This record gives sequence, C-alpha cells and structure tokens, in this order.
Amino acid sequence: MAQDKKKALFICLGNICRSPIAEGVFQKTVNDLNLGDQWEIDSAAIGGWHVGNPPDWRALDTMKKHNVPYNNQARQIVKEDFNHYDYIFGMDEENMRDLNRKAPKGSKAQLLLFGEFDPQGERIIRDPYYDSDAKGFEKCYEQSVRCSKGFLESLTK
Repeated sequence: MAQDKKKALFICLGNICRSPIAEGVFQKTVNDLNLGDQWEIDSAAIGGWHVGNPPDWRALDTMKKHNVPYNNQARQIVKEDFNHYDYIFGMDEENMRDLNRKAPKGSKAQLLLFGEFDPQGERIIRDPYYDSDAKGFEKCYEQSVRCSKGFLESLTK
C-alpha cells in the first residue's frame, strides 16, 4: 500500500541562511534513516528579497562541509503552502508570528517552532545573516541536526 508522503516546509526570513540548512539537514536525516521516499521537503521565505537566489555562500559552505547536498533556490511562501504541507517550521518567534498571520483560516499545516524539538532546549535558531563569520551557520547546522532527529522521534511516540 502506497503511503501518502508527509510534507515539511522550513521557513526563515529570507530563505538563504537558516531554512535551506534546516531543509538540507532534514532531507539528509530522513535519507540516512531510509525514510527519504516518505517525505517531501522544501523551504521558503517570509519575505521576497532573495527569490530565485541560491543560499548564502556561508550556508552552502557549511552544508558542503557536513556532506549535506543542496541545490534549491529561495522562494517566498504562498497561501497554497499552508494546505499543501503537513508541517511548516519557523526558525524564531518572529517567523512564527508571520506564519500565524499569513495562514488562511482552517489550513491543514501545523505551524511549529523548529527549535521546540531541540533536546538541548535551544528554541530559537538565530539568524546568522549579518555575522562576519560562519560560526552562526555552523551553530544553525548543529541545531538543525538535533531538531530534525527530535522532531522525527516525536512522530514515533
């Protein structure tokens, strides 16, 4: 029996730093668990500034360093996403406010703060865009690994 795919969408402000890393890490996590064919995974932005662009070079470098394949481009979230995806993850409280404001009434997606699934309790994935180095991107990667595993574990409880 073919099971419907679960669908997850990762959101941050511009879709070039945190959400691409979260998307890539989540995809790699489900692939490593042999669950890749059960998931449809994407990421998008709250705002439209970077639409069509690849992620920030520091995000790409971080993913490459950890063997996380990635070849997506930034896009902005659209109304249809709220009924297409089962789970929409925001990276911080501001993302969550924006998502809750944009969600059409009665849409099916669960809006979740990605950091809620961090077993170390770091709820906010801070935006490293304005950092002068790549440390924030590395931290975002580590949080994404923990949150991806934490979320998947929560589904089996």
